[in-house]
Amino acid sequence: MPPATLTTPLSPGTSVTLRTPQGDHAVGAVGVVARAPAQGGPSVYSVQFPDGALLDVNRVHLGVRRKEAEALPADHTDYFPYVQYRCVMGSRAFGLDSAGSDTDLRGFYLPPATAHWSLGGVPEQLERGEEVYWEARKFVLLALKANPNVLEVLYSPQVLTVTPVAQALLDIRGAFLSRLVYQTYGGYVMGQFKRLEADRRNHGDIRPKHVMHLLRLLLSGIHVLKTGEVLVDVGEYRERLLAVKSGELSWEEIGRWRLELHRTFDEAYARTHLPERPDYARAEAWLIRARRTAVEQ
Repeated sequence: MPPATLTTPLSPGTSVTLRTPQGDHAVGAVGVVARAPAQGGPSVYSVQFPDGALLDVNRVHLGVRRKEAEALPADHTDYFPYVQYRCVMGSRAFGLDSAGSDTDLRGFYLPPATAHWSLGGVPEQLERGEEVYWEARKFVLLALKANPNVLEVLYSPQVLTVTPVAQALLDIRGAFLSRLVYQTYGGYVMGQFKRLEADRRNHGDIRPKHVMHLLRLLLSGIHVLKTGEVLVDVGEYRERLLAVKSGELSWEEIGRWRLELHRTFDEAYARTHLPERPDYARAEAWLIRARRTAVEQ
C-alpha cells in the first residue's frame, strides 16, 4: 500500500520546491504557487518557476521552502486511524464499473482535539493511493456548498466504515440538500461542456469518460431536486452512459441527450421542494458534538 500523504493546503504565493523532477525542472527547483486547486478537487497546484514555466504539480511532489516551513514543527502524525466514515465511490459506486476499475474510497476523519488546537493545525485532506478523506469541518463546509463529490459520499450505497459520530452525520444528511444543487451541478456541467466544445473545435478530440460523468451528474442533480435524495448508483442508465464512454454515441447524439437532461433539470428545479439554503444550524450542531468527542481521543 502506498505511504500516507498529508496534503496540507498551500496558498497562492507560497514558495515551494520540487520533491521529484517535473518536466525540465529537477528536484529542489524553486517555484511559487500561482493557483491553488478547487475545493474538493485533486490536489494539483499551478506552480510558476523563474524561467517562466507554469506547471501543474500534485501536492505530494511539492515541499514548502525551508525558510517558510521552519516556523512550525513538522507534523508526522498518522491521521488515518481517525477516519470516521469510509465508503466506496467512483465507477463501482456509480454502477459503471468494469473488471479493471479501481476501488475509490472516500470519507472524512476527525482528528484529536490536541492536534486540531496545535500551532500547525491538521491537514484538510488525507490521501493514500485511491483513498481521500476530508477533515470533518472541511467535509461539512463542502457539503453545505452542495459539492457533488461530497454529497455523493454521504449517499454512497457501499459503506465500509461508519462510527457513531459518522452515523449521527448520516442521520441528518438531508440537512445538506438545498436548491444550491441547481447551481453546483448544472453550472459545473455547463461550464465543462463549453470547454469540451472548444477542445473539439481546436483539437478535434474530447475525453469520452469525462463526458459520461458530466451526463451522470445531470441525472443525479435531477434526482436530487425531484426526490430530495442523492442518486449515486445510475445502473439503470448504465448501457447508455457506457456507450458515451466507448464512443458509440456521436457528439450530436450526446448533445441532444444533454439538452434533454438540461430541460428536465430546469423543470425539476422549478418544482422542487428543497429549501433555498441548507440547514446550517443542524450541520454546526453536529460538528460541535463531534469536536467534543475528539477531546477524549
